[in-house]
Amino acid sequence: MQIHATTPTGSSAAAATFREPGSAAQAQFQGYQIIRRNGAVVAFEPSKIAVALMKAFLAVHGTSGAASASVRETVDALTEAVVRALLRSRPSGGTFHIEDVQDHVELGLMRGGHHEVARAYVLYRERRAQERLRQGEAQQAALLDHGISVVDNGQRMPLDLGKLSALISSACADLGDDVKPDPILAETKRNLYDGVPMDEVYKAAILAARTLIEKDPGYTRATARLLLHTIRKEIVGEEVTQAEMQTRYAEYFPTFIKKGVQAELLDEKLQQYDLAKLGAALKADRDLQFDYLGLQTLYDRYFLHVHGTRIEMPQAFFMRVAMGLALNEIDREARAIEFYEVLSTFDFMSSTPTLFNSGTRRSQLSSCYLTTVSDDLDGIYEALKENALLSKFAGGLGNDWTPVRALGSHIKGTNGKSQGVVPFLKVVNDTAVAVNQGGKRKGAVCAYLETWHLDIEEFLELRKNTGDDRRRTHDMNTANWIPDLFMRRVIEGGDWTLFSPSTCPDLHDLFGAAFEKAYVEYEAKVDRGEIKLYKRMPAKDLWRKMLTMLFETGHPWITFKDACNVRSPQQHVGVVHSSNLCTEITLNTNDNEIAVCNLGSVNLAQHLKDGPNGKEIDHEKLKKTVSTAMRMLDNVIDINYYAVKKARDSNLRHRPVGLGIMGFQDALYQLRTAYASDGAVEFADRSMEAVCYYAYWASTQLAEERGRYSSYRGSLWDRGILPIDSLNLLAEARGGYVEVDRSATLDWDALRARIAQHGMRNSNCVAIAPTATISNIIGVDASIEPCFGNLSVKSNLSGEFTVVNECLVRDLKKLGLWDDVMVMDLKHFDGSLRRIDRVPEELKALYATAFEIDPVWLVEAAARRQKWIDQAQSLNIYMAGASGKRLDETYKLAWQRGLKTTYYLRTMGATHAEKSTVQKAGQLNAVSSDVGGYQAAVTAAAPQAEVAVDAAPATDVKFCAIDDPGCEACQ
Repeated sequence: MQIHATTPTGSSAAAATFREPGSAAQAQFQGYQIIRRNGAVVAFEPSKIAVALMKAFLAVHGTSGAASASVRETVDALTEAVVRALLRSRPSGGTFHIEDVQDHVELGLMRGGHHEVARAYVLYRERRAQERLRQGEAQQAALLDHGISVVDNGQRMPLDLGKLSALISSACADLGDDVKPDPILAETKRNLYDGVPMDEVYKAAILAARTLIEKDPGYTRATARLLLHTIRKEIVGEEVTQAEMQTRYAEYFPTFIKKGVQAELLDEKLQQYDLAKLGAALKADRDLQFDYLGLQTLYDRYFLHVHGTRIEMPQAFFMRVAMGLALNEIDREARAIEFYEVLSTFDFMSSTPTLFNSGTRRSQLSSCYLTTVSDDLDGIYEALKENALLSKFAGGLGNDWTPVRALGSHIKGTNGKSQGVVPFLKVVNDTAVAVNQGGKRKGAVCAYLETWHLDIEEFLELRKNTGDDRRRTHDMNTANWIPDLFMRRVIEGGDWTLFSPSTCPDLHDLFGAAFEKAYVEYEAKVDRGEIKLYKRMPAKDLWRKMLTMLFETGHPWITFKDACNVRSPQQHVGVVHSSNLCTEITLNTNDNEIAVCNLGSVNLAQHLKDGPNGKEIDHEKLKKTVSTAMRMLDNVIDINYYAVKKARDSNLRHRPVGLGIMGFQDALYQLRTAYASDGAVEFADRSMEAVCYYAYWASTQLAEERGRYSSYRGSLWDRGILPIDSLNLLAEARGGYVEVDRSATLDWDALRARIAQHGMRNSNCVAIAPTATISNIIGVDASIEPCFGNLSVKSNLSGEFTVVNECLVRDLKKLGLWDDVMVMDLKHFDGSLRRIDRVPEELKALYATAFEIDPVWLVEAAARRQKWIDQAQSLNIYMAGASGKRLDETYKLAWQRGLKTTYYLRTMGATHAEKSTVQKAGQLNAVSSDVGGYQAAVTAAAPQAEVAVDAAPATDVKFCAIDDPGCEACQ
C-alpha cells in the first residue's frame, strides 16, 4: 500500500478515498485493525479519521466555515498524513489502539498549524475520558486484563502475564534506573484483545517499548531486545533466553549454513569451512549492542529468509559476511574470525551491497560504478544496458555524459541535427526506476556534465518541476563537472564559451594547463568564425544559474574536475571524467573501462581512548582495524560478481577501494568538542591523517604479500608523490587559489620509503561515503555529518524511528534537566537546544544541529580531510537562511580549499527557521517534523553570484536516502 503525499494541498486521489467507506481502496488496508477501548477489535477504516477531522473543524469554524473546498483539502491532507504515519509505524500490518489514532490526529493538527482546532480536539478528548471514567469503563478494561486469552500454535489459552512481565523485565535489565518495565507492560496490555495471536502479543510489546524511546534513549535497546526475542523465536522455533544463546548459536550456526545452501541462497563453498569452529567464535552478548533502528533495519532488509521466514540471526549474519570475504584466504577460518570481529564489534562495517551479498551465490559486493558514454547510438544504448545490469545487482551509478554532442549539432549519418544529451537522460532516469535494483531498493544514478558543454543550461534545469516533462528527470541525480578555468573566470569576471563536444572532442580528456590551452584556442576559432555552434556569456551568469538551480532543486551538485584529476594517483593511465552517485569516488573511465569501487567505513567513535588530557585517538586500535578493513576490501575485488566485463577488467587492473569513516560527530561528543570549532577542524585533520596513513600502509603491506596492482608503474605512488604532496601539483596547475593547511604529525617519509620498496596493492584506498544505512545499523551519526536533530524521526523501508541523542540526555540528566518538558521543547524546536533557555551555552554549542553550524566549518573540516585522501568525500552543505551571497562564498571557499567534490545542498525555509531559533548566523536548525520523512524546504530568495537576483518561489525539495525512505542507495 502506498499513499501519495507529494501534492502541496494533499488533495490527491488517495486522500479522497479516505472519505469513501467501503471503497475499493479499503482493501489496501487489510491486515490493519483498531482496538476499541472496550477491547473489541474492528477493521481499520481511514474514512473514519477524515470524518473525525471534519467534525473537529465543524466544531470550531461552524458549518459554513468548514464546508469550503480549502477545508476539505486540508482535511484530506491531514487524513493522508495521519494514515501514512500509522501504517509506516507497522509496515507489515497490525493493530492500532484507538488512543494511538487520536494521538496522531492531534499531532497532525498541531504540525499543520491548526492550533485552534487542535486545542478544541484535546479538550474534547479530555472531556470524553472523564465521562468514561465516571461510567466505569476503566474498571471494565481492568477486568478484561485478567480474562484475556491468546492463541498460540492454534491453541487457545489464558495469557501468562507473569511470563510476559518477565520477558519485558529482562529486556530492561542493566539499562539504567530510568528504563522501567512497568510502562511497557501497561501499554502492551492496553493493545491486546481477547483471542489475540501470541505473535501479536510480542509485537505489541515491541511497539509499546518503542513509544517510550523519546522519554529515555535506553528504551531503544529495550525495544531491540524484545525484537531480538521475536527473531530468535522465528528462527530457532522456540523461546530462547539471552543466557542460553552462547550455546545455542554454536549449535544453530552449521544448520543455518546448510539451510542457506539448500535454499540456493548461500555459496556451496561456505560448507567447506570448519563450521563448528566458526560457530564457537560467535559472541551472543554482541546482540545486545543494537538499538532498535539498527536491528529492525537488519531484520527487514539484510537477514536471509526462505519464503519470508528469516533463517539468519545477527551474529550469524556478520559471520556469513566475513566468510564470504575470506573465501580466497589460505587460513580461511582465522581470517573469517578476524573479519567477524571488526564487523560484530561495530569497529568497521562493510557497505550495503557487501552485507547483502557476501557469501551468497551471486556475490555482487561493490557499491559504485562509473561509466563514460560515447557519442553514438550504439555507445549510448550500450551504456543504458550497462546501467540496467549494474543497477540490478545493487550498484550505484555515475555516468559521464560530456562526450555526447549538443543540441543542434550536425549528425553526419543522417545529415540531421542532434537533440542533444537531455532526451537520453530521460531514458536513463526511467531505466533506473524500472530496474529498481533487483527489487531490493530504488535504482540510483547520477549524470555528470562538464561546464563547457553547450547543453549545460538545459542540464541545470533537469530537476525542475515546471517546463516540458519530457525534458525533466525527477528521479535521477545530476552534477556539474567544473574545470578550474571556469572558476577563475567567475572570480576574475571573464566570459565563458559553451561548445558541442562534436566540435572540440579533446576537451573531454584534458585538464589543467592542457585544458586551458586547448579551450582558449577553441575560443579563438569562434572569434575567427571557424566554429559556428557555440554560446558565449559572462562566467558569473552561468555560475549564478548553477547556484540558483542547486538552491531550487538540490541539483546539479558542484564537483571540480581539475582537483580530481591533478591529484589523481592514476593520471598516467587515464582521466577522471566524473564522480559516482554520492560524489566520493574519483576513478578513471573510458569507452573500455567502467570504474568500480568497494566501500566500507571505520567507526571513529570506537577508536578513541582515555589520555592524559581526556579522550584521544587510539592509534594502535585504529591501525589494526584499518589493516583488517583494507584486506577485506581488497578481497572484494577478486570475489566480486561483475555483471559487465568492462567493470571486471578495470577493477582487476587498478584494484581501487574506498575506505571511509562514520561516527565523526559521535567522536566529537566524546572529545567534548563542538563541530563549529577549531578543535573539530583539527580533529578532522588528525583523525583523517591517521586513517589514510594506516590505509596506505596496509595497502603497501598487501602489495608485499600479494603483489602490486598492474597499472602501478608511472602512478603518483610510483613517483613518490603521496596525496598530501599532490596539493602542490594542484596549486601549481591553478597558479594559486589553493589555501590549505599543510601540517602533519605522522612519519610520512617512512611510508614513502616503504611504498618505494614494495609498491601499492590498490590504486586508490580512501573515500568517505555517506553511510546512510550502515550508520543506522551500528547506531552512530552518518559519515562526517553533524547531528541532524537531538530528537528526530528517521524514516526508511522499515518504518519510522524515534532517535534521541544519548550523549545529550546523559548530560542533561547530570544537570537535572531531562524531563517531559525538555522532551516537548525538543519536539517543538525540531531537535534544537538553541531556544531552550535553561540549557547551558556549552551544551548548546556541543550539541548544535546541522543547520545551526555555519557551513564554513563544514568546508574547513572537509578541506583538512581532503588533503590526505586519494579520492574524495560525500560532503553535504547545510545552510540556514541561504542567500545568493552565502552560496557564492561557500562554494568558492570549497574550491579554494582544494575540495574535489560536494554533495547535496540542504537549505531551510524561512518560516521554519523563525520557528526553530533566533535569527543568528550559524544558529538555525531544520529537522523536519513531516511524518513522511525529512523534507528540506528552501527559502524564498534565489542565489546570486555577487549581486542580488530576483527572488524565486519557495519550494519543498525531496533529497536523498536520508529523506527518501524508499532509497538506501548510498549504503
